[in-house]
Amino acid sequence: MSTIWHPPFVSGVPIVVKEEPDDHHHQPPAVNVEPPADEEDEKSEDLAGKMSTIWRPNLDRLYASVAEMEGSESEEEDKDVTKKGVKRKRAPRTKGPCEHGVKPRSRCKVCSACPHGKWRRRCKECGGASICEHGRRRHSCKECGGASICQHGRRRSQCKECGGSQICVHDRIRAYCKECGGSQICKHARQRSHCKECGGSAFCEHDRIRSRCKECGGSDVCEHDRIRSTCKECKK
Repeated sequence: MSTIWHPPFVSGVPIVVKEEPDDHHHQPPAVNVEPPADEEDEKSEDLAGKMSTIWRPNLDRLYASVAEMEGSESEEEDKDVTKKGVKRKRAPRTKGPCEHGVKPRSRCKVCSACPHGKWRRRCKECGGASICEHGRRRHSCKECGGASICQHGRRRSQCKECGGSQICVHDRIRAYCKECGGSQICKHARQRSHCKECGGSAFCEHDRIRSRCKECGGSDVCEHDRIRSTCKECKK
């Protein structure tokens, strides 16, 4: 026999319980427990005898909403395009010479020249890209170390030591060599620019060499109205 204690508020007197000996391995009686039924099965049973409805979307409303969304997107794209800027339309490519008979068109001084009648990239007044800070062509400026200047401080094409392309077999500049028939030699066997009969560019309107003409303000005339190389005052 064993005693079981209970709290005082339940009972003030202890209850004596008899404990039977477990001789024949007593097993509890079997109880059949059924699982709870699902809600879906109950609904299906309820609707078994009733008619079911099928939902169909309203296509007109869907099409209208899609059209509104596409319209708003196109408006946003148009706004973005206006902010970014419109791509410039290029003129159609043209083949052959320009209206002045120059081919290709980009080499025509009239079509692609600056307001001063020169190539824009070679114009000092327009600040052309080919003009350096010393007022010379960038590729032939010694101070800037132009690409056309060799290690001897000369133009690469006119340097004998470097074997320049403009040096002929007679060790002269090919364009000014009479024996080679250079392009700068006229039919009078003179340099074309220094020939009066051919109207050379080195002569001014006073029939003098332009660089030595006082009236034209030649570059070889000093401030004392003498030739710069023979002026004693300038040598001092």
